[in-house]
Amino acid sequence: MKHERLTVAQATIRFLQNQYVKRDGKENTFIKGIWGIFGHGNVAGLSQALHQYPEMPYYLTRNEQAMTHTAIAYAKAKFRMEAFACTSSVGPGSTNMITGAATATINRIPLLLLPSDIFARRNPGPVLQQLEYPLSQDVSVNDAFKPVSKYWDRINRPDQLSWSLLEAMRVLTSPAETGTATICLPQDVQTEAYDYPLSLFEKRVWTIPRQKPDESLFSEAVTLIKQAKKPFIIAGGGVLYSEATEQLGNFASATGIPAAETQAGKSSLPFDHPQNLGSIGATGTLAANEAATDADLIILIGTRLSDFTTSSKSQFQNPDVRFIHINVCSMDAHKLSALPLEGDAKVTILALQAALADYHISEEYSSAIRELRSQWIAELDRVTNLTDYDQLQQPNVLKAVNDAAGKSSVVVGAAGSLPGDLHKLWKSYEPGGYHLEYGYSCMGYEIAGGLGVKMARPDKEVVVMVGDGSYLMLSSELATAVQEGIKITVILLNNHGYGSIGSLSQSVGSEGFGTNYRFRENQNGQLSGETLPTDFVMNAKSYGVNVHSVESYEQLDEALAKAMKADTTQVIVVPVDKVQRVPGYSSWWDVPVAEVSANDGVKQARKQYEEAKKKQRNFF
Repeated sequence: MKHERLTVAQATIRFLQNQYVKRDGKENTFIKGIWGIFGHGNVAGLSQALHQYPEMPYYLTRNEQAMTHTAIAYAKAKFRMEAFACTSSVGPGSTNMITGAATATINRIPLLLLPSDIFARRNPGPVLQQLEYPLSQDVSVNDAFKPVSKYWDRINRPDQLSWSLLEAMRVLTSPAETGTATICLPQDVQTEAYDYPLSLFEKRVWTIPRQKPDESLFSEAVTLIKQAKKPFIIAGGGVLYSEATEQLGNFASATGIPAAETQAGKSSLPFDHPQNLGSIGATGTLAANEAATDADLIILIGTRLSDFTTSSKSQFQNPDVRFIHINVCSMDAHKLSALPLEGDAKVTILALQAALADYHISEEYSSAIRELRSQWIAELDRVTNLTDYDQLQQPNVLKAVNDAAGKSSVVVGAAGSLPGDLHKLWKSYEPGGYHLEYGYSCMGYEIAGGLGVKMARPDKEVVVMVGDGSYLMLSSELATAVQEGIKITVILLNNHGYGSIGSLSQSVGSEGFGTNYRFRENQNGQLSGETLPTDFVMNAKSYGVNVHSVESYEQLDEALAKAMKADTTQVIVVPVDKVQRVPGYSSWWDVPVAEVSANDGVKQARKQYEEAKKKQRNFF
């Protein structure tokens, strides 16, 4: 067997260059590049290796958390068929990626992290940025990645690397197990050489399987659907990752079964599909939530059933409701005591359509669905055309952006009030046209995520929707957009604080405490003074991007028209009313209210909470 003497870092890059994935006969390289910031922990290791092997693209970022967001967004936009790796220096550089690790794992998105670590040989320790743990010398801050990684390892000897890389790739390319794979690389070990077998660096193809469900369980599911009077589909992210949107649309049309979409699953059906009732759950639409409330059979496809999807287990009120769950992940497939069809969404939907060739919902149910959809379209028009207000209204702004971006655009968001409003109001027409990170709802994801989406889909107009609170947390990737020549359009909505949590604070009787960007008053010691004079226009301009400031809908339309024609990143700063909210529709979200309080508002909120909680169900 032939060998080549390489450092651990060099071997890592050589290996990653030759990893491929294949599905449905289509093959492509899996790791498309490495994002990183170099420090003393990796400058002589992975930095040297990347310099030596320029075939592996390297991207410089401004923040370690941001680069994980970009990598996650890219992989999500590619329906998990391509991914990035991220490297950081030892200490804070590494721990800055922990949030990203959690984001990827919770959202079931492949992300390879290569955080640097302390010396494996120990004798220089304690080294700069080392955590001293008195019970073991084999613990570092990188152990904090363990609970948020689907695979974790530390390479203390060069000969361990091969096995760790192979196991990481197995996890990253698994439809059921994918998430964050973390391989910690001590700074001394990165530079150590070993005679690696050349076979390790040969082209390796990882086939993404399309698993079929158990035949007996499948037959039972077909029977349940035929017996149901009001079946209802909930499409999750698994529909998109399986690239099963066409099959879902055909199945819904053939059977007449209505469908709703989760945050991760939105854009599984085009907005104008007759069976599309919109979004489901706590951020759901009038049509979808009312249909789900009465449904006697819920067909779940590729969703992890978060509390927002189920309205904290209160959405499904039919006393005889049953669940069928198509999912590659066994844990998800068994939730809500569902009949578990552990299988790929695409092949399972095709099999269901074949087995239900002569099936269609009743005309009575079809008529009710058409009426619900008609009511929702009318409500959508009402909510996005608010008049008689002095300030710009966020729903109106979303409609203007949606119209200007066009049917082939991609909207990106993550946190605050925007995910709820976008889930209800945004009209998506193409698979992947709606990109919300709502598994972790991580503030700061938006701009970095927009870069990842644009890199994955350069032919699309990518619109990033971000509130002022999230923007202030992580706006630095505008500089990366300039550096890489990536064009995104950022809509910065300024309501001078945390609009979403301010609204939630009011709903639990806390009067928006601590959610406004204001000076501290000397008289009462509270943050209740004048609004902070943050100049977002000047801030954005400092990164080198083009900025538009608008004060009216007419100016907004003009700015959007210019932004869509531009070929460089644009930021549009829009002041919006913090009070205006899109209504909720037959839904609830379980946010516990203080059981005792001297505040009358809290007491009233507690009464409402206890009443709402009565609809919460246990599905054993």
